[in-house]
This record gives sequence, structure tokens and C-alpha cells, in this order.
Amino acid sequence: MLICLLGMIALLPLRASATTEYARQTGFECKRCHIDAIGGGPLTEKGKQYLEEIKSQGLYRPLTLTRQIARLLIGYFHMLAAIIWFGTIMYVHLLLKPAYASKGLPKGELRLGWLSMAVLLITGTLLTIARIPSWNMFFTTRFGILLGIKICLFLVMLLSAVVVTLFIGPKLRKQKTLIPAQDNGVYTLDGLSQFDGKDGRPAYLAYRGIVYDVTASRLWKNGSHVTKHAAGNDLTELLKTAPHGEDKILAMPQAGRLLASGEKLKLPFHLLLFYFFAYMNLVLVFVITFVIALWRWW
Repeated sequence: MLICLLGMIALLPLRASATTEYARQTGFECKRCHIDAIGGGPLTEKGKQYLEEIKSQGLYRPLTLTRQIARLLIGYFHMLAAIIWFGTIMYVHLLLKPAYASKGLPKGELRLGWLSMAVLLITGTLLTIARIPSWNMFFTTRFGILLGIKICLFLVMLLSAVVVTLFIGPKLRKQKTLIPAQDNGVYTLDGLSQFDGKDGRPAYLAYRGIVYDVTASRLWKNGSHVTKHAAGNDLTELLKTAPHGEDKILAMPQAGRLLASGEKLKLPFHLLLFYFFAYMNLVLVFVITFVIALWRWW
């Protein structure tokens, strides 16, 4: 609400001196009107003359102190939200890795990301309206073109966030609660460990690459065999020390197979899509930062 009120104040002046636009129209460099060659600050005699001309035409309306403060605060919130959003993306993707969120989106990072995007959307809209008086500027000025590119990239990231949150996220959470095996019955060691026979869960074990279901066996009550062996593990090596042969294991019903060392597990489509969006957003963070660098320093 505070940001919206500040935005209304900041947007009251309909026109201001657009020296960059003037330079583009006339072909003059900034130093023609400004003592500083890069623009801004004290004016040259030509600059003062141009200022008087646009004043006489009613095209120059300097911002009041209140409006300057409002615009400053809107810009501050915009930058702060961008830092938080980009920082969260880089932290999750570079340090924690996307696999950190592949089993369900963390609620804390999700709330922080959406709050940052909401602030960016509101403040960015207000700042764009204040700086772009007409749609034509998006196609005829360097500032407008770079701003348009930045807005398009932001909207792509926003759309991907909507897809991940509303469609991929629920599938990730559902997958976390389901049996961690593929449709073809392939288990990883991590997935197999969840079948430990405790708290009502099934009891599975692996032997020579095959996963066996020992849930119904009285010898594997609560996922434990003579208090020495636990379900949810690959017992191929341990069986060599057992007082009985492998026939006891081979008689149990098969539940699937264990993923072999070096074999890659085929990921479901929604998980592949999640990784695609994750790395795409990381790339877009660097692209947007580069666009800002071009805008400010090139």
C-alpha cells in the first residue's frame, strides 16, 4: 500500500526534461548541454538555452522534493527486491543445487521469491510509467529497448515461477509421499532406504540387483531381521555371512530391481521441466544483470 501511494505521488508530473531523448532526436552528445561529458549536473550555455526553450513551451516540470523522495523510495524498494530475488536464486542454484528443491519446493524460499517478484512487478511498473511517456520509446530509444528486453526477461521468469508453483510444485510434493520407484520398478539406494518396514511402511531389501518385498515375512517384523539386519538396504554382501543360503531371499516376492552403479535413472517429465526452469532462471539472472550493465555503463 505504501509503495502504491508513493507511486501515485511520483507519477503526478506528466512530463519532465528528457535530455536523453533530446540527444537521440538531435544527434547531439550529452556534453553539448552538460558540463559533465556523461550528462547530468550543471548545464552549458547551450543547455541553459534549451532549458529555457522547453520551459517556455510548458514541457519542463521539475519534480518537487516530495516527488523526488517518493521516486527514490520506489527505486530503493525495486533494487532491494531484485537483490533478494536474484540472491535467493543464486544461493539455491549455486550452493544448494536445484536437487535441494526437487523433492518439494521449500516454503520459506517460495514465499520470499513471490514477495520479491510482487514488489518488483509493482515498483517496476511505476518506474516504467514514470520514465516512458509513450510506447514509441520502447522502439526508438536505447533506454527503451534495453528496458523492454529487461521487462520481457522478467515476465519469462515470472511465468516460469507460476508454472513451477502451481503445476510442478504439487507433483513434486506428491512424489515425495509416494513410493520412490519409477513405473518400471527401478529403485535407487536412496529410494530403497524409505522401505524400512517401520511405522507401517513396506519392508524391501536388495540382493544381487533385485529388490524383494519381505513385508509379510515374520522374520522381518518391523523391518528388522534378528536385530542384526535392517530392511531398506542392499544386503548382497551381508548374506555371505548369514547361516542360511540365498534361497530364503529368492523365495520372497520381487518388487523391482536396484539401479546399477553408473546407470542413470530416467526422470519423470515434470522433474525434467523443473530442472529446465531452474537453470533457465539462473541464466536469465545473469542476462538481466548484463542488460542493466549495458544500460548503466556502456
